[in-house]
Amino acid sequence: MQVLTKRYPKNSLLTVMDRYSAEVRNMEQVVMIPSLLRDAQLSVRGGPAKARASDLYTYFTMLKAIRMDVDHGLLPREEWQAKVASGEENGTAETEEVADESASGELELEAQFHLHFSSLHHILTYLTEKAQEVTRKYQEMTGQVQ
Repeated sequence: MQVLTKRYPKNSLLTVMDRYSAEVRNMEQVVMIPSLLRDAQLSVRGGPAKARASDLYTYFTMLKAIRMDVDHGLLPREEWQAKVASGEENGTAETEEVADESASGELELEAQFHLHFSSLHHILTYLTEKAQEVTRKYQEMTGQVQ
């Protein structure tokens, strides 16, 4: 497993992001044959997996894709706006609504920031745990249990 080289406060979002990236890199190094993860279910905290739960391979590919965004950033703003704009048909009516919402929304910016910041922190912590579970399950399947 890779050691974190940067030091941030314990509950810093940067710490959580670094921990997530390191855990997913570790998962990628341990899982040498990802196809073994197909049809293997992830257990849910001491119990069996849900009937509609994704297999480990789906988690593996999702965790890798999210790590790329965490490490390298999202799409450039222009590309993202072009994707959003291609889905819109009536831009003028929506622009007026957005202007009205932004005036009232400015008062709630701090609350929205804290909500999204907290949510991102929780999601990354959860995904880090899932990367650890995928790694552990793969090691059990291949007899590499430490």
